[in-house]
Amino acid sequence: MSTASEKREEVKAKLQGLRKALRVMHAGVLEETVLPEPGDVRAAMAQLEALLELLESKSARKSKAKESAK
Repeated sequence: MSTASEKREEVKAKLQGLRKALRVMHAGVLEETVLPEPGDVRAAMAQLEALLELLESKSARKSKAKESAK
């Protein structure tokens, strides 16, 4: 099981990768007036979904722990 610091680093790395990909897409739209490839957009969305699942699993565990403590 991952520790809190490992999870934090994992989330940080995913956010940094996503931020970089979105910056590239944004630059392409602004500088070259070219829309990003649909596959690139899907990949960014998949990264966001994975991050959301990671965060939701953490909050779900906290909710269960609170319920069992009652």
